[in-house]
Amino acid sequence: MGNASSASKLPPLKTVADCSAERMMGIWFVIAVKPTAFETKNSNAVERYTWREKGNPDFDIDFSYNAEEPLTSPLKSVPQKGWIDDANTATIAPNRMQTKTGNWKVSPLWPLKLSYLLLEVDIDNYSYCVVGYPSRAYCWIMSRTPQMKEELFTDLTTRLKDKHQYDLEGLRMVPQKWTKAEREKRNLAQEIPDSMLEKE
Repeated sequence: MGNASSASKLPPLKTVADCSAERMMGIWFVIAVKPTAFETKNSNAVERYTWREKGNPDFDIDFSYNAEEPLTSPLKSVPQKGWIDDANTATIAPNRMQTKTGNWKVSPLWPLKLSYLLLEVDIDNYSYCVVGYPSRAYCWIMSRTPQMKEELFTDLTTRLKDKHQYDLEGLRMVPQKWTKAEREKRNLAQEIPDSMLEKE
């Protein structure tokens, strides 16, 4: 995936070394994306990370979204699998869930196993993160709630450009519009406060 030749002209992306796998679990709303093929029109995109106590992979990712318009278009789901990337981690904790590294791998379908690089993470509260891809063809800006303050979004996109040398042409905001009924249907009552709901 991506343009390897263009990536070769830039230094490798640097991840957040002390990112806790344990604290990254849970719900993430996709705020903006340099999209893969199936993310060019989607909305209400949500990723749910669930740790697996035993076995391979390390965690499951339930990626769900509306195909086009929020609330009215079909709901889609793409289950994925995730791993702590041992090859790029200095120390693996005895309990892998406590391993701290920004280097992950994900698989949207077998046998693909793709780099999933945590470039920016709110280490204090784990309220936001930015995920990159080695070629810089894709990125994901995510939050624990479906809305992100404009100042924070501007700061994160600036870091992508200046610190990580991303070309953000093609970055799209992912519509996040929720009603009470939709919130309940997708079991997100704890993540979406009433203040972020659309009027019905």
